[in-house]
Amino acid sequence: MTSTATAYAVPFHVDRSKAPRVHRLVNVAGEPVLGIRVTLLGCGLLVPVATNRLDPGDALSVSVIASELTQNSIAVVRWFRPTREEFLWRFSF
Repeated sequence: MTSTATAYAVPFHVDRSKAPRVHRLVNVAGEPVLGIRVTLLGCGLLVPVATNRLDPGDALSVSVIASELTQNSIAVVRWFRPTREEFLWRFSF
């Protein structure tokens, strides 16, 4: 079986300039991302994050509340491309 599908690069850059409490997801892709949801796995609380659309160059802030962030916490990002394909990606703190 051969596939001609081109790899799809993650459309986000994580701006950690305000870490450890705030991380910004910047859309560095050439297309909008849709239906974004971010959840937290591990210690701490994540201020609920959801938006219907993030255009190229725009950013979404992710705020984490915890007495002390651990290396074991992971943010899971779910989104759709304009083609309605669903993707998941995770990043750690």
